[in-house]
Parts: sequence; structure tokens; C-alpha cells
Amino acid sequence: MMRLHKVYHRLSPFSSSPPPFSLSPNLNLNLNLRFASSSRRTPGHLRTHSRNAFKPAMTASRFHHLVPVNSALSEDGTAGNGSANASATFTEEDDENVAIGVKYRIPPPEIRDIVDAPPLPALTFSPVRDKILFLKRRSLPPLAELARPEEKLAGIRIDGKCNTRSRMSFYTGIGIHQLMPDGLLGPEKEVRGFPDGAKINFVTWSNDGQHLAFSVRVEEEESSSSKLRVWVADVETGTARPLFQSPDIYLNPVFDNYVWVDNSTLLVCTIPLSRRDPPKKPLVPSGPKIQSNEQKTVIQVRTFQDLLKDEYDEDLFDYYATSQLVLASLDGTVKEIGTPAVYTSMNPSPDDRYLLISSIHRPYSFTVPYGRFPKKVDVWTTDGQFVRELCDLPLAEDIPIAFSSVRNGMRSINWRADKPSTIYWAETQDGGDAKVEVSPRDIIYTQPAEPQEGEQPEILHKLDLRYGGISWCDDSLALVYESWYKTRRTRTWVISPGSKDASPRILFDRSFEDVYSDPGSPMLRRTPAGTYVIAKLRKENDEGTFVLLNGNGATPEGNIPFLDLFDINTDSKERIWESDKEKYYESVVTLLSDQKEGDIHINDLKILTSKESKTENTQYYIQSWPDRKLCQITDFPHPYPQLASLQKEMIRYQRKDGVQLTATLYLPPGYDPSKEGPLPCLVWSYPGEFKSKDAAGQVRGSPNEFASIGPTSVLLWLARRFAILSGPTIPIIGEGDEEANDRYVEQLVSSAEAAVEEVIRRGVAHPNKIAVGGHSYGAFMTANLLAHAPHLFCCGIARSGAYNRTLTPFGFQNEDRTLWEATNIYVEMSPFMSANKIKKPILLIHGEEDNNSGTLTMQSDRFFNALKGHGALCRLVILPFESHGYAARESIMHVLWETDRWLQKHCVSNASEVSADLDTRKDRASNEVTESENKAVAASGGGSAELADDFESEQCHSNPRSLM
Repeated sequence: MMRLHKVYHRLSPFSSSPPPFSLSPNLNLNLNLRFASSSRRTPGHLRTHSRNAFKPAMTASRFHHLVPVNSALSEDGTAGNGSANASATFTEEDDENVAIGVKYRIPPPEIRDIVDAPPLPALTFSPVRDKILFLKRRSLPPLAELARPEEKLAGIRIDGKCNTRSRMSFYTGIGIHQLMPDGLLGPEKEVRGFPDGAKINFVTWSNDGQHLAFSVRVEEEESSSSKLRVWVADVETGTARPLFQSPDIYLNPVFDNYVWVDNSTLLVCTIPLSRRDPPKKPLVPSGPKIQSNEQKTVIQVRTFQDLLKDEYDEDLFDYYATSQLVLASLDGTVKEIGTPAVYTSMNPSPDDRYLLISSIHRPYSFTVPYGRFPKKVDVWTTDGQFVRELCDLPLAEDIPIAFSSVRNGMRSINWRADKPSTIYWAETQDGGDAKVEVSPRDIIYTQPAEPQEGEQPEILHKLDLRYGGISWCDDSLALVYESWYKTRRTRTWVISPGSKDASPRILFDRSFEDVYSDPGSPMLRRTPAGTYVIAKLRKENDEGTFVLLNGNGATPEGNIPFLDLFDINTDSKERIWESDKEKYYESVVTLLSDQKEGDIHINDLKILTSKESKTENTQYYIQSWPDRKLCQITDFPHPYPQLASLQKEMIRYQRKDGVQLTATLYLPPGYDPSKEGPLPCLVWSYPGEFKSKDAAGQVRGSPNEFASIGPTSVLLWLARRFAILSGPTIPIIGEGDEEANDRYVEQLVSSAEAAVEEVIRRGVAHPNKIAVGGHSYGAFMTANLLAHAPHLFCCGIARSGAYNRTLTPFGFQNEDRTLWEATNIYVEMSPFMSANKIKKPILLIHGEEDNNSGTLTMQSDRFFNALKGHGALCRLVILPFESHGYAARESIMHVLWETDRWLQKHCVSNASEVSADLDTRKDRASNEVTESENKAVAASGGGSAELADDFESEQCHSNPRSLM
């Protein structure tokens, strides 16, 4: 059945028209590398990833393997106002045409040109660090790719034609460059042999760096199948060929895909050859859909989406997710192992003798996604012989919603990275319920893959907080992490896995909110087995046990990344590298001197670093000890030269309760306040919860970082002569027994007032022309600010938000009390309940297929109807086929057009009168907040909120076999 592609515009009859936009965290860095013996310059793409503040970082590299989806697209619709200055004239005829129009539109050229800049390849090092791989990609995908039919099953979306996750991104080509001894790159060797127009995924190196494996799919109009095939390429020649000689063997990457078992053999998830056509949905159901809780089990879950709905969905899930495991050698040998099942992961042991095989099985659930389904973990030999069952966990619908609650039973099962075939795992002692007080709370066990008869698991360590992972080194050293969300406490233990006599000791004990005290994370080195362990260093005439701690270096002046040589035994440290503080922002990306086994001598240390400034985009360098010689390996052109001279400043200010706040202020290129005066300003933010005022006031980020602009970034409006206040901190603080959301509205308004006062005080923002916007929880923030602080903003833009918290009754964001335990909080925080107070223009935008927990498309639909019911000036744009974030070029361009039009009409052209005295407006707003709080308490029946601890937070920590 053909599906209509259109944008739905829903307008209040009392309004004119509005537009949306999106803020993307994507950092697209243009890349030209320096070549030896060649004048040819090939583009590439390199990204670093940020670490989760709540979990210890255990990665060897900060490279992020990008897999962006791409294809060219034609423009549909007409361009908006192309004027370089931020002014526009709107007529009634224009508004009427916009109100009834359904075509996709495109933003002004100064915005469109930045978004349409061609993307550049991703970049990855070989395991032996002698080559660099370029993975080429296309620009934003067309809407037609998102419009492909998809099945929504058990919390995932499946493209039945490809038998893979839907909306899967891809590469278009692979180039190989030799890394020369002097740091320059040899000429490109293009991988060839696969069909023209092939879409490439899952590119992985063999452990010895001699071969590549990747999947290929080709869209054939006349064919009903676009399933993936596995290909391999010889790195020296660049020649690629199919792994399987039979054309009937396809990859099934719904969960796992394939893994190198050794340098010449891959274990592949394939579509069973015996599989036939998918099950057909019965025209007449066999009976009603029934769910029962006659056992009176307490089951509280977040608002998960795309769940199984009936028996037909269960059959369809089995059909697409079931795989046959196949061992395939480069010489053409193929062997099926095991029976078809829904395999979710396969992990070879470091010595390649065993496999950890995880699978899920019935009974399935209509309440929770596949991650909570019954789970079985087995040990096999690599030739497919069953060794033993580690666990068969039952369906887990009843994991409490409190943070730090987990699934009961064995979890985080993995191989020790420093041993040939030793398994370790954690088991909770509190039943997984964070409300239960018990000591220890978690126990870590270890056991050989094939234990002797009667050999019991060995207790490695006991924890009183929640287990958070292990960084392995050897029998004398491993670091164990634990944390507890309610108190924000995190601890790092030093243990000696091979010595029962050595007592574990706490190395670090701190609040993970306190970024100033972060000592950094240990850098990992790659082993010959392809695993990653803590890199040990040695110094001349020094018997100390040294590791490298790589940290962000947060300070009151901003981040100053560092690399410390840390003695594990004495806790002494020596700073051997630190970022420039004055002009540049530098960071350590990865360790390059890890090809050889054993400790690394300090004089043999080699690292990859990045360097950038406010106006200079990121470049990459290889730095070698002992002379600290720097070799620049990239020469990136500026990705958006039209904004090369933008002005950036990290500003600090204070809200009325004394909490220190920060924000990044961007001003357009060439802006002169004496000539242009105050500018229209766009404030874009996202609230965060804290347990202490001190932590909330700490500076995060660096004033010297390069301004990265994604396809829906708020910084695009610098090209339209806006001042941009990006990421002003909106801390929602709950100290002691108080929960952060107990005073959400009060703290939200106070933070916004402080930010607005600061940009007005600086003379860069016009008081009448300050707009506010945000995505997801930032959209929720935007709606609340327009309801409770109308004196601050002339209009708002809210994308993919949730506005009625009674529709997320079992917790949301970082709130783990239920609606019935904190009724007044849920009511007061819901802008839906204050829709009658919103008088400023608000633009709502939402993906029609939003799959994010809590942010159902219905949230925007109902909020719009509530606003319209009170005569608010509002506009709702629903984007067909889009999810929580927006991907298609048509959608993104239209979002930018809507946003620009909204800002031009309701911010730039705003002529509404503003009270001369901001304090007067603040007093008026304060009265409104108080009134709102009183009404909220009355609506909930009064009483204090009862604290409940519920939330699912199962952690899965594994040591990857192939990193940068």
C-alpha cells in the first residue's frame, strides 16, 4: 500500500504560523590528510566520543566508528527568505499559504549551504597501527529510505526486505592508506570488487590487520530482496570478494552480525536456509488480546514503545530474529553450528577456543522490550560443541524503576581480557531492587570456561554499591568500578585477581557529579589476542607500577585535558602531557604504542592527540616520546568557512540562590555591538539534575573548543545574525533528602532569568527579541518556561517533547517516583496542565514515528489541542516517518525552514511592549509560579511526596575485541 508523504501543519485558528528546528550533537569534522609521494588529497572523517559521567570509562580509544546513512536527494519546495540579515516581512497572504501548504520547504541559502556541505569519510586505524581506513559516505538520506515498510517488534524496528534494523546507515566505499614512518599517508588504495551502488556496513579488521570483513547490500528495483551478504577484502591488494560461495547465504544482523574467531575464520549470524515466507496476519483473530496479572505481581515500567502486541507479532519477531550460526573460513569452508535460535551476542574467548553465546526465547512479553525477555547464556567450543549452560534467566517484567535497580541473576557475563578463557560476571544480592538494604549488594564471580568437576565459581570481589565494570590488566592488577545514583557516589577499587593474600583497596572515592575531582580513566592497550587491557608503563631505574590516566581536566576556567603517569602502589602521579590553556583545546585520542606485548617503556610512548581552537577546526597529531616530537597527520579545511570568524565566549553568571551558572555565547562573524546594537537571541538548553549546588556550579567544557555545527544545530542561526546562548546550565538541585524535582519550576525559572539578565546586561541581546528552544526534555523545559516565565521570552520552539507527565506515570527522565507517590510534582511539572497560561507563540514539532520512551507523538498532539483550546498562538508540525531525532533531508530542511520562519516572524519582527523594569516582570512571574504551585497541590490532594526507588538500569560491560 502506498503511503502518502506529507507534512501535517496543525494551526490554531487564532494564530498565524510557526516553524521548528533541531539541535544535533553530531560533530562533522572535515578532513584532508597529508600524503607522502602524492599531491592528491582525500577527505576523511574523525570523531571523538564523550564518556558517560555515570560510568567509568574503559575504552582504549576515543574514536567513534560512524555509520551514517546517506544518499542524495532532490529539493522539493521553495526556498525561504535568502536575506543575509535577520529580517523578513510577512503578509497575511504568506501566512495563509503556509497554513494550507503541505509541501516540504527549504531554509534560506545561508543555512542550507552549511547543511548541504558534502560529508567526509570516517577514519579508523588498523590493529597494528600501520594503516588508516577511510569509510566514505553520502549526505543526508532521502525520505524515501525512511518510508520503507518496517515492523515494530519487541522494542526494535526491522526492515523486512533487508532483514535488518530499519533506517540503517551505510558507507559507500572503502579506501586504505599506509601510515608512513614520518607520519604522512601513502596514496589511497581503494577496496574494489563489490557492485556499484553497494551499501556497506559492519566494517571490521581481522586481528592481524591483513583482512577486512564487511556487509554489502544492493538495492534492486526488480528484486523484492535487498538482504545483506558478507564480503572480505585483502588489505594489501584491496581486492574484495563474497565470503560465501553460495548466493543463498545471507547475513542476519537484527542483533549480532559476525565476529573474527581467528585471522582466517568468521562466525556469522545467517538467515536459516530452511526459512520460508513470513507469517501472514490472520484476517480474523482467534480470540481477544488478553493480559493478566492474577498473581498480583508489582510491575512498574517506563512507557516503552514498539512492543509486541499479539501472537502474530511474536511469530513475526521469531521469523526475522532467528539466526543460524555459521563458521566460514577464507578458504571457502562453511560449517553450521548449533540450531537456529534468536541469538543476541557471540563472543569468542581471547584464546579463540570457546564462544559465549547469548540467546533469548519464549515466553515473550507485551509489556517490556526484548532486553527483558528470558535470556540464556551458554559456553560452546569454537567448532560448535556445547560445553555448558551458564544461566537461563526468566522473563524480567518486574525490575523496579528506581535508579540502580537491575535484573536479578547473573549479568555482565564476559571473558577476562587478560586470560585465555576465564569468565567473570556479577550477581546482585538485593534481588536487583535498589530499595533493599543489604551488604554486599553485588558479588563478582570468576570461573574457567570448563571448570573441573565440582569446581565452584570463585568470588573475586564484593561491592556495597552497584557493580559498574572492570578494567583488567593482569593477575597483579585490575580496577573494579561501583556507583550509586541516589548519592552520586562512585568508587574505584584496586584488586589483585591472582593473589588471594592481597587486600582490595579503594583507589578513588568521589561524587561523579564533581567533575573537578575526576582523576581520569586508565588508558588501555591492545593485546595480541585482540582484547584491551590497562596499559602498564615502566621507567628507567624505577620499580613502580605505572598506568596512564587520561582525563578531561575540568577546572573553573574550563577543561584542560591531561595525561598522568600514575603509580598504582603509591598513588603518586606525574603530569606528562597537558593541553594548551591559552588558545587551544587539545586531548589524547588513543594510544598508538600498543603493538607489542608487555609493559611500555616511557621512552617508547606514542599517542594520537587532537588540537582545535575557537576558530580553527580540529587537527590530529602523533606525539612520540622521549623528545615529544609532534607530527601533524591532518590538514582539515574549515567545514563552514562562512562562519569561520564567529565569536565564542564561555560566560559565567549567578542565579539568585547563589548557584554559579555557565553558558556558551556565540555571536555572528564581524558582529560590532557599537554598530549593530543588541541582536535577536536564541537560547537553547536542556535541564540537568544535581544533588549539590557546588557540583551544579562547576564549569564543563572548554572556551577553546571548536564550534561544531550539525545539520540541525542551533548555531546555524549565526548565519542569520542571531546571538546564540548555547547550553546555559539549568541545574535542578535536590540536596539532602530533597528530590531535584520538588522545586523544578522555581529553579527552572530562576536559571532562565539569570541567563536572560546576563545577555541583556552584556548588550548583545534585545530584551524584546529573546527566543527559547529545546529538544526532548529541552522541549519540556521550553513549554514550562513559556508558561511560568512569559516575561523572559518572545516565543518558543519545542521539538519531540513530552508535556503531560500523567502519561508517563512510572517515572520520567531522572524522576523515579511514580505519579501516585508524587502527584503534585507530576502535575506542577506538566506544561499541559498550564496550557491556559501560555500566551507567547510556541512552535511544536514531532516525528510521527517517535520511538523514544515517554515522548510519544501523542504528547505534542494533545498539548497542541490544549493550547488551541485556550486560544494560544501555536503551530504543530508532524514529520512523517521521522523518529525522536530527524534524519531525512526533506524533514531536516523543512524543520530549519519552519524554525527560521518562526524566529523571523515572532522574534526578529517582535513589536510587543516589554516592561522597562525586568524586576517588575520577575515579580509578576514569581506570583504566577506560586499560584501554579498552590493549584498543583490542590489538584493532587495535598500532602508530601513519598519517595520511591524504582528504575531499570542494567549495565552491560564488555571488552571489545576490535577498537581503534
